[in-house]
Amino acid sequence: MTPCPKCQYIRKPSDIHVHTGVCPACGIAYQKWLDKHSSADNASDTTDRIFDDTHITEGSFFSRLMATVTEVPHAVDPATFWARTALLATLIVWWGWIAIHGIDWEVIGGSFMHNIDLAFHEFGHVLFSPFGTLMMFLGGSLFQILLPLIPLTVFTFQQRDNFSAAIMLAWCGQNFIDVAPYIRDAEYRALPLVGNATEANHDWGNILTMLNAVHSCYALAKTSFAIGVIVMCVGFLWAIYMLRLQHQVIKGVSG
Repeated sequence: MTPCPKCQYIRKPSDIHVHTGVCPACGIAYQKWLDKHSSADNASDTTDRIFDDTHITEGSFFSRLMATVTEVPHAVDPATFWARTALLATLIVWWGWIAIHGIDWEVIGGSFMHNIDLAFHEFGHVLFSPFGTLMMFLGGSLFQILLPLIPLTVFTFQQRDNFSAAIMLAWCGQNFIDVAPYIRDAEYRALPLVGNATEANHDWGNILTMLNAVHSCYALAKTSFAIGVIVMCVGFLWAIYMLRLQHQVIKGVSG
């Protein structure tokens, strides 16, 4: 396979979702790029070429990023593919069922993911405690939301496993949903807290009191819930797209 004339990228079998005349890495159209750089020996053409190069360079980051987040393995194990398909379907049904109930503490707090999120939430308080009282209270919710982005980054840029990365993004969205009832409860401080904590230890009750914004707790809770649903849906759509690309690889090998 001839390498890209601009970035020297060599197409892989997994790049079948990108048009054969376009480089999956830098996004140039091969023939168009060659035409622009093989002729034009006058000043006007040189100026145009410099402009085009600048435009391509500016767009190359996005092109490379898209190539990275849609990369699939050269070979896909069918058993793993179908196991992932079953997992994704289960997560969509389960988390979708939770989401359609809205900001319902009994449903969200009763999810199997809540206790997992809670462990990271409590660690977040310890992690952010050196940065002051406000950040200590905020650190629990902040850390549980941001944590999935760490494995997401590892899966995408190191492991080259974009399906797993997509699930991590959906988990990030689920954490936004998990936090929503806690924010809504800032006005009442009625939710059960971990251990022997009292209502005086209510994170969002204290955060919004310190910010003089307790009256906004419902709007903030709805915002957190909405962001969670959107992020979760993006994660699921990404995962579905990756499974589609992996299925094309399987069909290509079997064919």
